[in-house]
Amino acid sequence: MIKKITITSIAALSLLLVTVQAEGMKCQAGKCGSGMMKKMKQGKKMHKMRMSSPFLIKHGLPHLTRILMKNWDDKTLNLTKEQKTKLIAVRKETMGGVMRLKPEVMKLRKEIILGSRAGNSANKLKTKVEKLASLEAELTLIHLSCIEHTNAVLSKEQQMYLKGKRKAQHEARKKMLKNVKKAMKCAAGKCGGK
Repeated sequence: MIKKITITSIAALSLLLVTVQAEGMKCQAGKCGSGMMKKMKQGKKMHKMRMSSPFLIKHGLPHLTRILMKNWDDKTLNLTKEQKTKLIAVRKETMGGVMRLKPEVMKLRKEIILGSRAGNSANKLKTKVEKLASLEAELTLIHLSCIEHTNAVLSKEQQMYLKGKRKAQHEARKKMLKNVKKAMKCAAGKCGGK
């Protein structure tokens, strides 16, 4: 009797392993959401970037100078030498303020998290939370000022062009996240499901 149960258990286990192996091979063959692991890593990277954002408003405000740097020599954008000089000055001022305050923001966040995990009361952490909020607000004002000064340098046509670029990037990011979710479903053995 024990021998029969053992053989049945081994057979069931081997069937389970073959199924898992076949599912893994299916994913490796690209039939489970192309580049599943790559997409999952991209999703984690994006989450980590959002977590390290020092701003009060984490989403919705464009990082115009970053977008401009990526499109610096774009023929359609057609930045003049004068515009480039002004935009570099705006970026230097913005990045200077961010780099000055971001380390303090990250340090305070860590202290608050560790303090909470250690069982410190909200009252005990209140001063640090208020300081963090103040710094994040200051950084958000720097960000808003950057947007304002950048838009003042650009023509309406250039602003519209960049807005289109941002929208295209946003759509590509949404598509990538959708693929990551699909890949995660597949990794859980639910390939083919919606």
